[in-house]
Amino acid sequence: MPSDTHTRSRVLCVDDDLDACEMLSALLKSHRIEVTCAQSATEAWPLIKAECFDLYLLDAWLPNLDGFEFCRQIRAFDSNTPILFYSGAAYDVDKLKGIAAGANAYVAKPDVEGLIETISDLIAKARADDVVARWVSNERPAEGWFSAQTFSLKTAGD
Repeated sequence: MPSDTHTRSRVLCVDDDLDACEMLSALLKSHRIEVTCAQSATEAWPLIKAECFDLYLLDAWLPNLDGFEFCRQIRAFDSNTPILFYSGAAYDVDKLKGIAAGANAYVAKPDVEGLIETISDLIAKARADDVVARWVSNERPAEGWFSAQTFSLKTAGD
């Protein structure tokens, strides 16, 4: 059976609640999403710097450094990878703080359906943006994409 790891999305989940990390990992795995868990910003930083993720999933309440400040730091380091808050801090002010800190979206626990939908949407949008950026910068497209020679344009006078 061929490996599908190249098609799987990779998410870094940062939540100090081990049970929440394990539940999210199992849930996302059922949606073909590979999850790496960290329980603090301190534990997450080496992973962020060493590996590529398709999305960062953060809790607002983290030990020593809250999720909002951690989000700002991630955004300063990586301006492209989507950041999603999934947190029990569900007041409008919390959501506004998350977006102001640089997150792309904020889903309040326990909205699992909203979480899955938002993760899928953010990853799809980021991948589409990456393809567009490659085309605009004239980088060679990924194998399997149509060649530019496949298409031709005719002007009204042709």
